Amino acid sequence: MRNKKLLLLVGLIGGLSGRVQAQHAIWAAKLVAVSSQKAEGKEAFSPEKVLGEPNARPLGQVSNDAWIPRKEGTNEFIEVRFAKSLVAKQVTVVENFNPGAVSKIELVDTRGQKHQVYQNDNPGPIPEQFRSLQVTFAAGTYRTIGVVVSLNTKAVNGVNQIDAIGIADVAETMVKKEFKSETDGVQFDSAMVNLGPNVNSKYVDTHPVISPDGRTLFFARQESPQNVGGSNDVQDVWYSTLANASTKAWNPAKNIGSPINTPGPNGLASVSSDGNSAVLINVYKEDGSLDPKGLSLSRRTKNGWSKPTKIEIDDFYNDDPDNVDYFLGTSGKVLLMAVDRKDGLGQQDLYVALLKEDGKSWGRPINLGPSINTKKPEFAPFLAADGKTLYFASEGHGGYGKSDVFYSKRLDDTWKNWTKPRNLGPNVNSPDFDAYYVVSAAGEDAYLVSTRNGTANSKDIFRISLTPQFKPEVVTLVRGQVLDAATKKPVNAVIKYENLLTGEEIGVAETNPVDGSYTIVLPSGVHYGYRAEAPEYLAESDNLDVTDKEKYSEVKQDLYLVPFAVGQTIKLNNIFFSQSKYYLRESSYPELQRLIRTLKEYKTLEIKIEGHTDNQGDPALNLKLSQDRVNEVKKYIVSKGISGTRITTEGFGDTKPIASNDQEETRKLNRRVEFRITKK
Repeated sequence: MRNKKLLLLVGLIGGLSGRVQAQHAIWAAKLVAVSSQKAEGKEAFSPEKVLGEPNARPLGQVSNDAWIPRKEGTNEFIEVRFAKSLVAKQVTVVENFNPGAVSKIELVDTRGQKHQVYQNDNPGPIPEQFRSLQVTFAAGTYRTIGVVVSLNTKAVNGVNQIDAIGIADVAETMVKKEFKSETDGVQFDSAMVNLGPNVNSKYVDTHPVISPDGRTLFFARQESPQNVGGSNDVQDVWYSTLANASTKAWNPAKNIGSPINTPGPNGLASVSSDGNSAVLINVYKEDGSLDPKGLSLSRRTKNGWSKPTKIEIDDFYNDDPDNVDYFLGTSGKVLLMAVDRKDGLGQQDLYVALLKEDGKSWGRPINLGPSINTKKPEFAPFLAADGKTLYFASEGHGGYGKSDVFYSKRLDDTWKNWTKPRNLGPNVNSPDFDAYYVVSAAGEDAYLVSTRNGTANSKDIFRISLTPQFKPEVVTLVRGQVLDAATKKPVNAVIKYENLLTGEEIGVAETNPVDGSYTIVLPSGVHYGYRAEAPEYLAESDNLDVTDKEKYSEVKQDLYLVPFAVGQTIKLNNIFFSQSKYYLRESSYPELQRLIRTLKEYKTLEIKIEGHTDNQGDPALNLKLSQDRVNEVKKYIVSKGISGTRITTEGFGDTKPIASNDQEETRKLNRRVEFRITKK
């Protein structure tokens, strides 16, 4: 528990230099291949220096923060990937020193195909010391996920350097020639608004934690007579629910009660995206006391919150238990912490622990590395819903006071490579006590603690509305219920969601034990599949393509679980074919792999795969297409080691619609593949 240091941060985007907004332009996030290199990793001149926004200084001179090819040759190249795909209209290559060697630029689409957009048959020196090579072109029919830059370094005498590679879906300049960053500091479109007497009191109200949907605010109230331990109770966890979304008014706050609150110091560090799990400071011991050397998890049950249980983390220790912070990412698979460990850079450092495959324990903490951590304390980590933007407080990066708030972007999955942390400026980091900034998934409002105009001069919780250019990256919030497909009654289940292009599991969530409701948060730029899992049921997966989403939205989608019994039919909603063809798209593989695992687990299980179309076109051709498609599905399953005798197929064409064929919105429901359990 910390009361004297500046804490957590609001999701403000500070993205790119020049005029291009963050949602339209992205910089390389992953190195795929390189022809030659002078160094590796974080060392000077390594190809990894290409990742992230331009950072090489001074311009026009050799810099440690840009890549130098090791050789002089006609076929040097570097290939990078981006964190998400977009329909590109430009590519920008920042040549920090001795420009002119770029001979070819190719875009890589989501299927791995290359598209040439720039060719220079006669590369050579140009009169400038550095250049931002901007190539614009008409948007293609594909989405760009990577870039290959080829160079003829032999044509330009001396060292060549590339600092950054970016793409954008607009043609505006990504980087101005003078490489000036945007104005320092964060601007708000309204003054701070006190949340009022329903939330704040004459006692210290602090440590706000907003649920991703923005509808529940948890916070700590110190030394209140209404605390479990009375006015001598250091602090309890309280909460308030949103009363009116349009006026942003809150209902009267309530003490969350036992078993979370005890006579000791209780604090809620973060809440899961579904609102059903809370990470708490301290370990709750059997005798009712609290052990500061760890953290706990409480789950929502039908009868309230469960007794907090210790979160198991491999090799976890903290040499400064009086100062510790935790944050659970919205994916439910990432746990950030600020702790003091022997493998740190000095005092408190930021670490991350990743959820193990068992879904119950966490791996050894990974230090976020020297880009984030310094010899002085770093603390108060807050990871935005995009899973990449980190906000944290630091005493070691310099700024306006003893500790300032910074943000940085994660560049890869090692959790060690980050963009240079940037100070959020004097509007956030003032001499007054302004701390504990948090922001909901929608990115509309930030919440913070301040002494300015507090009730009876105490610390209160305030709200600030954010201007569009400083909102977090766009996400989509999906909510609904998990229901038994036969009875339509709620089912307790685990929700899992994945990237359909790569098959990577992105996150997990749990249903509310009372009504089976769930909530997940999906960052834009990906086609997702998601499903519920529960014992004795088979899942009907669903999917949502938020690749092109540019605004925050909320989607309602119920998920169904089918009883595992002979005669039951399960829709394979995440099977995809090319238009009017029977070829399987790669995004179908995760769904099919799950079916294959089920068939391998239940050795006697036999199924019938059934195909259906809408009524557009020739009925005979529709019948043939439906049969060809289910045959293709069977062929894939058999190729993975499942006996063909366990699978029969039948195509029904347009003869068994489940919705109207009059409009496309309902007609698409008739285009489906299902399997029926014929033997268990």
